Amino acid sequence: MEKVAIVGAGFVGSTAAYALMIQGIAAEIALIDIHKEKAEGEALDLEHGMQFTPESQIYFGDSYDLCANADIVVVTAGVGQKPGETRLELIEKNANIFKDIIPKIAKAAPNTVMLIITNPVDVLTYLAIKYSGFPASRVFGSGTTLDTARFRHYIGDEFGVSPKSVHGYILGEHGDSEFPAFSLTTIGGIHIEHCEGYAPGKLDECFKKTKNAAYEVINRKGATYYAIGLVISKLCRAVLNNEQRVYPVSNLIHNYYDEGDLCLSVPCVVGKGGIQRRFQPPLNEEEQEKLHVSAQILREALAPYR
Repeated sequence: MEKVAIVGAGFVGSTAAYALMIQGIAAEIALIDIHKEKAEGEALDLEHGMQFTPESQIYFGDSYDLCANADIVVVTAGVGQKPGETRLELIEKNANIFKDIIPKIAKAAPNTVMLIITNPVDVLTYLAIKYSGFPASRVFGSGTTLDTARFRHYIGDEFGVSPKSVHGYILGEHGDSEFPAFSLTTIGGIHIEHCEGYAPGKLDECFKKTKNAAYEVINRKGATYYAIGLVISKLCRAVLNNEQRVYPVSNLIHNYYDEGDLCLSVPCVVGKGGIQRRFQPPLNEEEQEKLHVSAQILREALAPYR
């Protein structure tokens, strides 16, 4: 039976558990939190709705032993982003938390795939690889998967099409240096520059909305969790079912446009075992430069923790 363990039963972790349960993605879901009563409350709330969902088992507790035999461990634990705070400003607090919890997860579930959600996700994905000792293919972060979904949503709105017909990526850091790969963006397989109603300013506006989306949500309701909960469920399903779907997730890169030894988001094939391979799309010169800028920012952020 497929088992997903979620470390951190806050807004994001509990919403991910809900998304997994209602879609029948995992037969077993374990919620782990240092505040055991919080995990218990979330588990009870989920259990009360089980008669309306596919069959699953919910476990809860404060012990990392609950990660044992998990196919995937989703790590959402950490300090959340506050209004006016950047993701990179969370590094020191959450790096210390990861130094404590990642070895415990690795010990309890030595064969699992680890999915990192906590921000700053690119730095923490790198540290999770370091602290777990796992092969890099088995540790990846949600990266810019949600940013990409937001980008496709705003383009779909602008051009009057379903976001499911929009293809394009936000790449680099999941943060202020992320960038859109406009050169790769298509609607229904047609390059966006050839779509009716195209104007460069429209794309810039779509990206502006994308980049500010999390801040807009946080300023209004305090946290983002519905959309990232769905992202987590889709990434888990891709691994559990070996779907081999391409997502822009954060992972350890080597010799990628001459960048390496850091984690950032590029298109990757996600399936059994985690990251099966990555693609290096033909970015134009401006996009390559933005990739280098993003990589440099992350390199500097990582420097104290190498």
